[in-house]
Amino acid sequence: MTYLFDDPKSFPADAVEGLVAAHPEELLQVHGGVVRKNATPAGQPALVVGGGSGHYPAFAGWVGPGFAHGAPCGNIFSSPSSDQVYSVARNAENGGGVILGFGHYAGDVLHFGVAAEKLRAEGIDVRIVAVSDDVASGQTGEHRDRRGIAGDLPVFKIAGAAIQAGADLEEAERLAWKANDATRSLGVAFDGCTLPGADDALFHVPEGKMAIGLGIHGEPGIDETPMPSAAELAEVLVDGVLKETPELDSERVAVVLNGLGTVKYEEMFVVWKHAAQLLADAGLTVVRPEVGEHVTSLDMAGLSLTVMRLDDELEQLWLAPADTPAFRRGGTVGGERGEERGELYSPGEDPIPEATEESRDSARTITSILGEVESLLVELEPELGRMDAVAGDGDHGQGMVLGIRAAHATAQRAAENGAGARTVLVQAGASWSADAGGTSGALWGAALTSLGSAFADDTAVDDEQLLTGLVQAVEAVERLGRAKPGDKTMVDAAVPFRESLAEAKGSGSSAADAVAAAAEKATAAAEDTADIAATMGRARNHGDKSVGTPDPGAISFSKIVTLLGEQLSA
Repeated sequence: MTYLFDDPKSFPADAVEGLVAAHPEELLQVHGGVVRKNATPAGQPALVVGGGSGHYPAFAGWVGPGFAHGAPCGNIFSSPSSDQVYSVARNAENGGGVILGFGHYAGDVLHFGVAAEKLRAEGIDVRIVAVSDDVASGQTGEHRDRRGIAGDLPVFKIAGAAIQAGADLEEAERLAWKANDATRSLGVAFDGCTLPGADDALFHVPEGKMAIGLGIHGEPGIDETPMPSAAELAEVLVDGVLKETPELDSERVAVVLNGLGTVKYEEMFVVWKHAAQLLADAGLTVVRPEVGEHVTSLDMAGLSLTVMRLDDELEQLWLAPADTPAFRRGGTVGGERGEERGELYSPGEDPIPEATEESRDSARTITSILGEVESLLVELEPELGRMDAVAGDGDHGQGMVLGIRAAHATAQRAAENGAGARTVLVQAGASWSADAGGTSGALWGAALTSLGSAFADDTAVDDEQLLTGLVQAVEAVERLGRAKPGDKTMVDAAVPFRESLAEAKGSGSSAADAVAAAAEKATAAAEDTADIAATMGRARNHGDKSVGTPDPGAISFSKIVTLLGEQLSA
């Protein structure tokens, strides 16, 4: 039970405000989360780690020298929005680029990815590390497709220590992935957690039982067994984590025995007594173990065990000092601490960079085309909703209208204020994502942002830029949505469109002709999705029901690019 709160809806924000008030010399609250009190040293990569609230000390408790530079904080067990991630990253970054780190969950992948697209469009080098340590959520050989749980702690600790020691962005990213690939975890639960204001827990484990392999949000486990003794639990955890050998095979290991919220320290110490012996019996030498609450799940009753294999490089970083509100290790953290902060970024009216008249002309054309797309989607809204209702929740048409209206309004406002082509599309993309919500909103927002990043504010848009931008836009959708042709999604139409444009580049065809030809292929591919059963998104649970109906995302994509071809030819 969560006992103490004011308004349950404001609980995450209230908790962040209280955390900063408790650590005023270390943390600063910004829109979307927290950053270090002092600015990131100029040129140093910024490590920005985050996820949903309800997991403290993860993630805001790890912000400080030797660890993270900032942490976006979403709602309880929900990914921070792309707007929150972007805000924290903007406030943390200081010329050295950004590593965005999070546990590997679909919402985090999408929203951190959208933020990354916007940051890249502004010229900031961004790398993404999605921790994937949970052995219960994937088969051997599928390590990077698994969930991230308490492995977040050692992976981000390694990256933060590397940065503090002087690693540049590429080196810090390499070490973070090396740590991730050397890390395995397994969790168990004895009962579920209760959200603030809720009458009951999200789930219950039958009395006298233990659930094995639950995620940190209550995702289903892989088995239920009789409630064990501490010694028996230690055996379950150690055997489960050691059942596969990570990419880095070593006899020296960093270990985290993590409490999920209700199991307290002395109970954990009893389990650790047995686990330490079992690890030694397996021929492993434990280096500076961590036993305590590190990645919690509100008041979930449960534990997890994390083992990271160490070579000399990783061991040095694991042992390096860190100084954060929730994780302190060693003596004084070496390296730069950063100057006192200057002006903070806060969302609002984004600045309009200077633009030439040629680019402003392109921006006005872009805004006009977005207006035509808005009219098209308003007309298509009922049809797209009916398609989506066959195996989904029927909101695709509504979401597309919300997105394009916001994007068009933002583009109009930016163009009226003198924005160039790049700025108009980047700001329009951010508005589409923020107002439409959902997966398609995030993907279309990223597509516009990526398209805009191919343009400039000091030149008119030419055919080469347009074709490059459209290819980039589809690549962003593929990268973020992680769907492939045959999954019955927007990508079924988008990939043939991209492939056709890529072939047209350098062929001498005009952009108008290339887009029109590519749109024909997208339309045929979208119609062919009627023969496919959905395997991704909400429709995947009723995939067979979708057979006979085209995918609404693929249809809306094909209609939009067809209209684009017509507008370019006019």
